Amino acid sequence: MPLQNRVTPTGDIIATPHRGMFTGNRGIIHDPATKTLLKKRWSSPAWLTCTCEFRGRRREVMAQQSWTELFFLDEATALAAGHRPCFYCRRDDANRFRAAWEKGNRVHDVRMHDIDTVLHHERLDHGRKRLHVLLVPLEQLPDGAMLQQGEESFLVTQGRTLLWSAGGYAGSGHLSGEARLLTPPSTLRTLNAGYRPVLHPTALP
Repeated sequence: MPLQNRVTPTGDIIATPHRGMFTGNRGIIHDPATKTLLKKRWSSPAWLTCTCEFRGRRREVMAQQSWTELFFLDEATALAAGHRPCFYCRRDDANRFRAAWEKGNRVHDVRMHDIDTVLHHERLDHGRKRLHVLLVPLEQLPDGAMLQQGEESFLVTQGRTLLWSAGGYAGSGHLSGEARLLTPPSTLRTLNAGYRPVLHPTALP
């Protein structure tokens, strides 16, 4: 039986046998005795995206009173949910993300704590995922941005909108003006400034 530890673009945590390309965490949100989630869905404003392999270290998932191992289809999914690259296991990516975040958001010498504070406001609305109004036409969105329409999530890449699922992306779909932005606005500006998230192979042409 799969554990409830897979994050969707809306930030929900579901149970699915599909593991994904990245792991990450929001602090400790599980009971190691039962390997089940607590009622809370975060215990830290630093929502991280980590590599699944780092210096040969292995962890038994949800077995320790330590950070709760979450998993993401790809980095675009993690960014949409409100996560950002980990500065410990993904230092180069985190530095690139911070540099693009500064450029896109027109700030200087920003600390990751400052980015976490902005993201925490942008990703949540009274404990639920905050959806944002789409202020530009779909064709002007950068690769890696994600949208919500109804109950479905979509990835924008190379002029296409691809339907998200736990196992990968499906073929292009047409979205209307009712679509809302899942990717936090500050992260969207980071993508516009040149940061390119790692996408699942099913998103590639």
